[in-house]
Amino acid sequence: MSLNAHLETLKKKHRDMGEAIESAQRAPGIDGLKVADLKKQKMRLKEEISRLSE
Repeated sequence: MSLNAHLETLKKKHRDMGEAIESAQRAPGIDGLKVADLKKQKMRLKEEISRLSE
């Protein structure tokens, strides 16, 4: 897999994670720890994208 393709895959996962977080926050009775975990995963993806984009 080329670097550009890998970056695009990471960016798609990052967008999907954002949608999952928004959906989870709107859901009644969602566990706050679950949302926090999703946010941490999203941050890790963003860091990886930034690292590879340099």
